[in-house]
Amino acid sequence: MLKIGIIMSTTRDSRFAEKPANWILDKAKAHEGIEADLIDLCDFDLPFFNEKATNLWVPSEDARAVQWQQKLAKYDGFIFVVAEYNHSISGVLKNALDQAYLEWVRKPAAFVGYGGVGASRAVQHLRNIVGELQMASIREAVHIGGGEFMKVSPMGDDKDMSEIDDIIAPKANDLLDDLVWWGEALKTAREKSGPKYKKD
Repeated sequence: MLKIGIIMSTTRDSRFAEKPANWILDKAKAHEGIEADLIDLCDFDLPFFNEKATNLWVPSEDARAVQWQQKLAKYDGFIFVVAEYNHSISGVLKNALDQAYLEWVRKPAAFVGYGGVGASRAVQHLRNIVGELQMASIREAVHIGGGEFMKVSPMGDDKDMSEIDDIIAPKANDLLDDLVWWGEALKTAREKSGPKYKKD
């Protein structure tokens, strides 16, 4: 079984993230080959990145960063539930990405975006970032935008995700199928060759 972490990428009190995050969590749990749980950035009191360097080069000193890295190390891949902030990702997500490095390397990353245009611009920025972290970006993604977003958003009808499931579930299934393929391939390769970088 692949251990997949589903990362909620916002921490605002009024965030929408729980709805799509729990929706994709249920899909992932029902998918063969996946053991999934949520990773809520609200549960990690991460400071702004202030280390001497990324943990690729030197161990992190702040205990909160180390706790975050230890959490990430348990997973074989990640699904990022992404909001779009001014055509990019949230600052808290960028900071969380920067607070680790070794724990991201050679693992797959998949994306569920939501907002007016389904967070497509934010997801595209995030693909660039995870590429630099040496992750494998999964092509298939779920974009909850336009009328579908307004059906489930508190700014619209605030209905249950089941209202749009028929529309977005096929993409979720494609995403999860690819996530398992890449997750298994990369896990096998990591176990065969060992980590690319070794901690001192």
